[in-house]
Amino acid sequence: MIDLKKIKVPIKNEMDLFEKKFKESISSDVALIDKIMHYVIKRKGKQIRPIFVFLSAKLFGNISNSCYTAASLIELLHTATLIHDDVVDESNLRRGVFSINAVWKNKIAVLIGDFLLSKGLLLSVKNKEYKMLGIMSKAVEQMSEGELLQMEKSRKLNISEKDYYKIIRKKTAALISACCESGAVASKQSDTVCEKMKLFGEYAGMAFQIKDDLFDYESNTNIGKPKGIDIKDKKLTLPIIYSLNRVSYNHKKRIINTIKKDYDNDEKIVELYNIVKSCGGIEYSKKIMKEYHDKAIDILNEFEDNKAKNSLILLLKFIINRQK
Repeated sequence: MIDLKKIKVPIKNEMDLFEKKFKESISSDVALIDKIMHYVIKRKGKQIRPIFVFLSAKLFGNISNSCYTAASLIELLHTATLIHDDVVDESNLRRGVFSINAVWKNKIAVLIGDFLLSKGLLLSVKNKEYKMLGIMSKAVEQMSEGELLQMEKSRKLNISEKDYYKIIRKKTAALISACCESGAVASKQSDTVCEKMKLFGEYAGMAFQIKDDLFDYESNTNIGKPKGIDIKDKKLTLPIIYSLNRVSYNHKKRIINTIKKDYDNDEKIVELYNIVKSCGGIEYSKKIMKEYHDKAIDILNEFEDNKAKNSLILLLKFIINRQK
């Protein structure tokens, strides 16, 4: 298994300094906010998005102050969207512990998300990073559109494979794409190079989300959410979409009925998973995920070899092989 510590070696000092700067960026005189921010920091994730920012910048040279602003801005926006997502999805767990809305209820969770978004805006304006602000604002717009599109399509259960790619490109890949683009912008690369890094991040993000969707089909998973959560949320992911187009009418009817009516029935969910596996939905999804991984590698191969590039290659490998 690939260790994130090994991936972070070329940017270890930068990541340590980033953590200090990030803590400073979310401080508040309001006791309740400060208490919740400590809760957020203690339960931080793998920080994959800031890692993408710093490695993308270091791919082209040294790390500038702009890079720290970009990484903090990304982490603020990402944390805000996760908090809002938990409210929308009525989820009580995040990274294996109680979510903000589970502990402090929905009203406070929404306001905390808004607080983090405002901190991101203020940080970029304070440092006059208007281009970064534009990149991040576009990413948040796309993330919101992706979530709303998924809700619209899930209600009707009519998501095509094309729709699925559009949804995950917006709701997940857009932010990772913004990470890589902002890293290149921070290191003052040409528009052409920045566009290449933006596309690299998009491919990495697509692979990341497909892997996330595959966790629902793997036993003994440890990703901080119960198995079958996507079915219970009536989310049609790639394995199911592929299967619906290839199974018999009776099997298709059983899949739709499970998603519509029996999403709380564990036996029915296991039966659905067996149908998906038997018709190749899992293997097909893994193949598509690998294709996006390979496209990202192809872009990286256009740049000179260095330690940051090697770490980005390892990070891509980590994304498609992670266990949580």
